[in-house]
Amino acid sequence: MNNLLNIENLNVKVDDKHILKNLDLKIENGQIHAIMGPNGSGKSTLAYTLMGHPKYKIESGNISFENKIINNLPVDQRSKLGLFLALQYPYEIEGVTLQDFLRQSYNTHYQNSDKKLNAKGFSDLLNEKMKLLEIEESFVKRYLNVGFSGGEKKLTETLQLAVLQPKLAILDELDSGLDVDALKKACKAINKIKKDNTGMALLVITHYNRILKYLEPNFVHIMKNGKITKSGNKDLAFEIENKGYLEK
Repeated sequence: MNNLLNIENLNVKVDDKHILKNLDLKIENGQIHAIMGPNGSGKSTLAYTLMGHPKYKIESGNISFENKIINNLPVDQRSKLGLFLALQYPYEIEGVTLQDFLRQSYNTHYQNSDKKLNAKGFSDLLNEKMKLLEIEESFVKRYLNVGFSGGEKKLTETLQLAVLQPKLAILDELDSGLDVDALKKACKAINKIKKDNTGMALLVITHYNRILKYLEPNFVHIMKNGKITKSGNKDLAFEIENKGYLEK
């Protein structure tokens, strides 16, 4: 089977500091991979590098997405290929409703595609996704993330994920700041999206095992000092919880 994402010998600097060091990772369609590790290990750097943030400079190595090297592609082109990043700290935008933001995002994303929709077509799509995620209509009438709780901000990200239907979704510490009930709700939404889009793969970046009780990974990777030092199945996450980030 061809890899959806293939990272080979990736070395990345941020502000002249070497963060990612000869990192390798392969993800196939439909798989869920979790990356765990202590603070400063390079997890979020990997997420931003995959999406093409200009602050993160690739020194060597390659990132291939569906067999196309994307090292030098800008963020919007990576998004159109099928990459999506759910932000740890989503932005607040006064004066722009969530509904308008999602419609503009969708039609920009699919502007050269037969998937582009008129106002009614998008409204039908949005209603379908809101029904899937059990979101009330009033939610999308609010200004983007303004006055939202932590759980509501993550729900905004998951609704955007449902609407854009990417091939690979990177979830950067989705569990950050969420209580147990909010985390269950967010993970329930993501599992519904994944069931609705069976080929979608997930890269889940987290410090804690608790999210992996709801988003069951095919593979768990430990990252330390910019490298993946150990990989295994979901049992590795429980080992980390009990023993910490110890190498054997």
